[in-house]
Amino acid sequence: MSFSIVVDGVSFAWSDGTPVLDGLDAAFPAGRTGLIGANGSGKSTLLRIIAGELLPRTGSVSVVGEVGYLPQNLSLKATRIVSDLLGISAARSALHAIEAGDVAEEHFAAVGDDWDVEERARVELDRLGLDHVGLDRTVATLSGGETVMVALAAQFLKRPDVLLLDEPTNNLDLDARRRLYAAVAAWPGVMLLVSHDRALLELVDQIADLREGAVRRYGGTLSGYEEMLAAEQEAAERDVRVAEADVKRQHRELIEARTKLDRRQRYGKKMYENKREPKIIMQARKRQAQVSAGKHRNMHTEKLKEARDRLTEAEQAVRDDAEIRIELPGTAVPAGRVVLELPLPRTTGRDSRVLAELVVRGPERIALLGPNGSGKTTLLRRIAEHGANVPVRYLAQRLDLLDDSLSVLDNVRALAPSAQVHEVRGRLARFLFRGDRVARPVGTLSGGERFRATLAALLSAEPPPQLLLLDEPTNNLDLPSVRQLAQALAAYRGALIVASHDLPFLEMLGLTRWLRQDRDEGLAES
Repeated sequence: MSFSIVVDGVSFAWSDGTPVLDGLDAAFPAGRTGLIGANGSGKSTLLRIIAGELLPRTGSVSVVGEVGYLPQNLSLKATRIVSDLLGISAARSALHAIEAGDVAEEHFAAVGDDWDVEERARVELDRLGLDHVGLDRTVATLSGGETVMVALAAQFLKRPDVLLLDEPTNNLDLDARRRLYAAVAAWPGVMLLVSHDRALLELVDQIADLREGAVRRYGGTLSGYEEMLAAEQEAAERDVRVAEADVKRQHRELIEARTKLDRRQRYGKKMYENKREPKIIMQARKRQAQVSAGKHRNMHTEKLKEARDRLTEAEQAVRDDAEIRIELPGTAVPAGRVVLELPLPRTTGRDSRVLAELVVRGPERIALLGPNGSGKTTLLRRIAEHGANVPVRYLAQRLDLLDDSLSVLDNVRALAPSAQVHEVRGRLARFLFRGDRVARPVGTLSGGERFRATLAALLSAEPPPQLLLLDEPTNNLDLPSVRQLAQALAAYRGALIVASHDLPFLEMLGLTRWLRQDRDEGLAES
């Protein structure tokens, strides 16, 4: 099999010495590969190294052809325009200058063979459902989902030989996801994508699981890999049970052997004391019994050690993936109590379901739906800034609550100044920040780790929230963490408003209302 991406002995650590990858070997063939693994396992770091954004401390990476890369978090200036994101602004400006009569040589050099650059750009935008987005529109006016789709359009427009996508479905509405799925399925080149989106991972040709510093490849989709893994786990757990039984049996036989030997020694001692046989014969028998006892004891001890070694080996074969344990504040809100009254902009629509005011009563659980760019994030910001009748906390889509220069521990303590250090460490341990990991600067965290740190800070804040506002909370989370978050939110007894395109996640929350934000009509009961 020929490989398009080869990773040879790559090691990487952050500037503070925190290791991420250590001597990693991996190879990815042609086609679409889904790279999975727990948050913090190094998936995003590996993609950045392959893209050339990070240099490994040791080892090397070789890639066949030109590389395109869509990062997990897009850091874009608000004043940039869509044409800039697509990488066609220079060609467009030159083309417009030529059309206006300016025939300077540098304009023709800038255009090259791209005389239809605007038409091709429009085709890619339209294909991804961005027909309403103009090329001169600024980034500040785009929603998170629209920004991601424009960045995707830029990659599809360039047509690189190898395309790296890091959580490409983050912030995308259902229509945008379907369009992305179609584009991924039709991609003719090499693609390596990191995602927790199950539907997307059913479109790949193979799965690569980055776990404990090594990559394991499986030819097939996520469901096929999980079936194989489940069978392996069942066999591994069966081996553990067999090994445990063997340890018990060997331990029992060792005790029985020692009991028999002790009985023989007592009998021999009694015979010696009664002098029933010649002294020389009894001494010879004593030496022979001691040698035999030693051999017997050593044999059973060695068998017990071997059984314990087999048990240790069997236990190591069983996956024990750490999962976050979220304990939300016990802040029950009485039924019927009004926690929020927010006047809404007047609309010209005639739909009777459109709301003139958003009234939330505790402990309501509300899902906020709507296409990208419809204003869901704007609405959540308004709620957070407007103020509620109870303490409110807002988990923003861009996870900008924390200070990148401070450690995880110091960020949480800044929001919970009265908490003791050991209390904060205990809370962070439930989010898998243990030991020295609490001292890591937030700027060095992966997307999933940053989410966990942000959520830990949000839920530790003083006073604890009785109204939670969550904007796309499953972005960057691995599958076990999504399940843990859903279970914790389902047990929360405060008021809750969640904006998300992840319907399976929303259906686990025990929602009481579904609202839909529309670009033109406004907010309505769904």
